[in-house]
Amino acid sequence: MPNETNMGSFFIHVCRKNGNTPVCGASVQTSVSGRPSAGGYTDRDGDARLTLPAPPYSASISPGTSAPPYSVYDVRVSMPGFIPLIIRGVQIFPGVTTTQKCVLTRTSDDPKRRVHVIDIPQHMLYPKRRPEIGQAPSVQTAIYPSVREVLIPQNITVHLGAPGSNAPNVTVPYTEYLKSVASSEIYPTWPESALRANLLAQNTLALNRIYTEWYRSQGYDFDITSSPAYDQAYIHERATFETTDALIDETFTEYIARATSLAPVFSRYCDGYISQCDGLTQWGSVELANRYYTPLDILRYYYGEDVYTRFARVVESIPGSFPGKLGPGSESESVARLQYRLNRIAIDYPAIPFIEKADGAYETQTGLAVKEFQRIFGLPETGAVDEQTWYRVIYIYNAVKRLAETESENFTVVNEGFPGRELDIGMRGLDVLRMEIYLRRISMYFGVDTIPAVTVNGVYDENTRRAVSAFQTFYGTDVTGKVDETTWNAIVSVYYDVVDELSPDLPPYPGRALRAGDAGEDVKYVQNALNTVRRGVKEIPPLDVDGMFGPKTENAVKAFQKYYGLAPDGVVGPLTWAKLGAEYSGADGIDDMG
Repeated sequence: MPNETNMGSFFIHVCRKNGNTPVCGASVQTSVSGRPSAGGYTDRDGDARLTLPAPPYSASISPGTSAPPYSVYDVRVSMPGFIPLIIRGVQIFPGVTTTQKCVLTRTSDDPKRRVHVIDIPQHMLYPKRRPEIGQAPSVQTAIYPSVREVLIPQNITVHLGAPGSNAPNVTVPYTEYLKSVASSEIYPTWPESALRANLLAQNTLALNRIYTEWYRSQGYDFDITSSPAYDQAYIHERATFETTDALIDETFTEYIARATSLAPVFSRYCDGYISQCDGLTQWGSVELANRYYTPLDILRYYYGEDVYTRFARVVESIPGSFPGKLGPGSESESVARLQYRLNRIAIDYPAIPFIEKADGAYETQTGLAVKEFQRIFGLPETGAVDEQTWYRVIYIYNAVKRLAETESENFTVVNEGFPGRELDIGMRGLDVLRMEIYLRRISMYFGVDTIPAVTVNGVYDENTRRAVSAFQTFYGTDVTGKVDETTWNAIVSVYYDVVDELSPDLPPYPGRALRAGDAGEDVKYVQNALNTVRRGVKEIPPLDVDGMFGPKTENAVKAFQKYYGLAPDGVVGPLTWAKLGAEYSGADGIDDMG
């Protein structure tokens, strides 16, 4: 029989449907294997709290226990004039309060219904075998996309099954979704550092699905599934744990992203005992927490040293990203985003022509790229972008950049090894792209007079050959214009000598255009960035970094815009900010995954 230290609490709040009025005097009766246990009645606030036996604390802090590390109770809630509610499978941990919010329906409102049942399955960490992780795209770092803000909706729509299953959708408050996931995926008795790390991973995974429009871009009408084989476990209306609930209320706007990106990583995780994956292991996080790792240390242990925590803004809803039909004559940031995505897709699908000026203007080259994309993916070949084409581009872009995988593409080059083949004119692909990223940063450091600026597009063209030849001359190797192993290693070596000096943090777009008369830290960032880009673009005049957007800063912005094919209005809007950040970082674009 458990002693007094092995007790947990069950707290229930009961209210009426249509109005959320508390139900006073409702009977709350618990049972174990059909045998009555503790019971009580709700007070005038509709609340009742029961103290219930639970297993020892030690049973929930290591894997492989032969019995569940929690007690399982069935709860019956009844009140004359209301449909009885039965909650099966409530889990009680020692020293933890399990909370249940429930709604009673009057019998007169639903006369055919005899009882309302909520089934809570065994905890995901206890079953002998977790479901296999769903198949993620296997198609194979970032090029152009402009920055897009990460937002948290008040509500999220969850499909209660696997993606293609005939299951219902439910739309629930975002924090309630997270609380159900946390209570289904981790034990509330764990060290706080482990809890926080896991909650960040769970929140980030959900935000990745929303941000990339992963399911909606495939034609589904939901944001995420309840299936742990594809996403993470969600049990509708389940009892949750006060410990994790409180942490979620505190941290739900925080997520993890790569150093050079705003986008939420696909933070895959698994238990690490029954199942293994490329991502965080839940039991491993407990071990690290017991070794005094901080939550961020734990996340970096599993997702890489280049992950940081960022904060997202809560909005009422996130509208679909489709901007309306795009075609010849369209000119907007949406067109630029389309062009950037198509250029990235073209690396994996060479039949799609590159759009040389991804400047937001829908011209002939963009139309040809769209038409070829439509041909490849079985869409009507109109050369214009309707809703179906827009979301198919997003889906394929997500796939080729592996945004639904833990090791998603990022601007930071993580594989500097020689690809095993000589690179030469006419070749294209990720090996060429990686080498161009190296050369671009080297050019920015030593100047375009030493190493010509190379276009980072994954295509080994004449522009790339000239930059390679100039590097070979500069470094003193044979000037062939080709990248053999000796040249590759030399480029990598020089790149790492200068990379630390060209890696400023890239702040998100401030949410408003910067123009003459403005002042502050955002203006200082623009001035710093312009001075850095000026190393390779002599047309940009030098600036004093004083945070004042005066005539000199306006002229420098105009010179930057003119050089990069943007409207030279002297105003730093989203397109100019994104392009400036891209050039400031030392590449032709940064990874926003959107």
